[in-house]
Parts: sequence; C-alpha cells; structure tokens
Amino acid sequence: MAVDFSRIPRQRLPELLRAMPKAELHLHIEGTLEPELIFALAKKNGVALAYPSVDALRAAYAFTDLQSFLDIYYAGASVLLHESDFEAMAMAYFERAAADHVVHAEVFFDPQTHAARGVSIGTVIRGLAAARARARRELGLRSELILCFLRHLSEDEAIATLEAALPYGEHFIGVGLDSSERGNPPEKFARVFARAGALGLHRVAHAGEEGPPSYIEAALDVLHAERIDHGVRCVESPALVARLAREGVALTVCPLSNLKLRVFDKLADHNLADLLRAGIKATINSDDPAYFGGYVNDNFIATFEALPQLGAADAYALAKNSFDASFVDAAARAAMTARLDAEFARFA
Repeated sequence: MAVDFSRIPRQRLPELLRAMPKAELHLHIEGTLEPELIFALAKKNGVALAYPSVDALRAAYAFTDLQSFLDIYYAGASVLLHESDFEAMAMAYFERAAADHVVHAEVFFDPQTHAARGVSIGTVIRGLAAARARARRELGLRSELILCFLRHLSEDEAIATLEAALPYGEHFIGVGLDSSERGNPPEKFARVFARAGALGLHRVAHAGEEGPPSYIEAALDVLHAERIDHGVRCVESPALVARLAREGVALTVCPLSNLKLRVFDKLADHNLADLLRAGIKATINSDDPAYFGGYVNDNFIATFEALPQLGAADAYALAKNSFDASFVDAAARAAMTARLDAEFARFA
C-alpha cells in the first residue's frame, strides 16, 4: 500500500469510512430483524407479540446486560416460520450491508433458536441460502454462513444440531458459539467442535465479552477457534494480548454492541485503539445491528468519533484485517484488497 495516509485530512474520515470496501465477520442474522419487519412477519404468520407497536418494541431495547438483550432477541425471532421469512430477513440485511460498501459477509445463524418452535433446520438454511444467491446476483455482495450453537444449551443438543445440518453442508462453511457466556465456558463444547474440525469446517467462538481472558484461551486451545468473536477482555492478560498479536488471531470487535450491553460505559472508554496498537488483528462489525443502534458503517463512524487517536491508517488496517481474517480464498482476498487500495488512493 503506497498511499500516504497523512494526505487524508481528518475531516474526510467519515466519508472515507463510509466509502471504503469492508468485510463483516460478526453478524447474527436474527439480530438484523428490525421492529418494522418483526411486526410485518407477525401479522403475516399470525404470531402474537408482547408489544402493541413498533415504537413500544423499540423502546424496550434498553439492555442492562447480555441476558436482557437475549430475552428480546429470542422473542423477536418467534415471527420467523417459513423459508420466505428467513429470505426476507437476510435480504434486508444484505441490502443495508451493500449500501455500507460491505463486499463480503460471514453471517451467523442460530438454528436451535428456531428448532424450539418446530422450524426445521432445512427451512432456515434454504431461506438464508436463497437470500445469499440473490445478494450475489443483484448486489454483487458475496457471503457465507456460519452455524452457531447456543452455549446455554447442552453439548448433546449442539451435536444433534450439527448432524441435522449436514445434509445442507454445501450452504455453510463453519461453526460458531454464541448466547450466554457466563457459566458456559468453551470447554463445554469440545466434542462438537472436534467433530466440526474433522468435517473440515471453520471454527469461531464468542469469548472475552462477558467471560474472562481464560475463555479466550480455551476457545483457542480446546475449540481450536480460528477467530475470536469480541475478545475485548483480552487486555486483562498481557500474555494473552502478546499471544494474539504473535499468532495473528483476529478479534471481531463490535463497538456499539459493547456499549449497548455495558461492556464499556462510554464508547470513549473502548479499547479498540489499544488492541490495534498492540498489534492485534482487530476488525469492526455490527453484531446485532437492529438491537444495538447501528450497522457496520454506524459502528465505524461512532468509534472514530469517540476515539480521536484513530486515523486513516487505522481505517485501512481495520478494513484490511477484515479481508485477511475472512475465510475467502487468496484470489478473492487480493481482489478485495485491491479495491481497498484504490479507494484510499482516491482519497489521498
């Protein structure tokens, strides 16, 4: 990259952040359900909601911790019953992502959330796959799916979910671990992640959001996770920070999520700049944007406003990290990086 970052004035940073190509690597598709779509699908499917209006539902998005968010998250997902519902939800996200110049997305989905309501895993995956195909065809946005296990449920249930998904294996590239971190350490899922690894699937895991640095270490050493989702509590262990930097382990950081769930009291307190300065391959993502107040560009803009020490070189690093940490092949990564270089050259 030959661009002189100092030639990009700070006042142009918001424009650059919006325009630069980027990958999104930490996105729960059920977390993109906007209240308007929840109500539309509830009406279509005859699902009764606990809130009388869109405004009342949105007003309930005042979370105190991860569990208070999950309670509403699962209630919102109750409106998803048919393939067309999953396609509509995913397509709405892809349209927003394309507008934010996301060129590649690796999308988490939670089949166990829907199985509890009698929705088959095939219904979920076929609906999401249809949206992926449309997004590639209509928007030029490439994407992949990552099947996540709910860590508050048992490992036996996770194994059963993975086995049930295998007939649709062509549609997903990896497995992940999400839901309530407290009291559910990574070691609980050692067997199912070993099974996924034997099948050649990529492995990622949420760790170090609510859980301690030891959860990050276990995700790496026991689950053999290739990326850590969140991971911001790694700074409590200098040895772990050094390891993440040395081994090139990417963290998929979600600043507005961290703020909304009180991981940090103020965005100005966020440690993203510290992670970058420590040599960690950090990225910016939106997590559950319908609930946390912003899609990926909103996260970039808000974070750079709150952390004035971040500049154009950091913007480039964050976008480049997102390509490097993605599960695309070398040719696709090179093509995305070339687009990034061209955009920065234009601004410089």
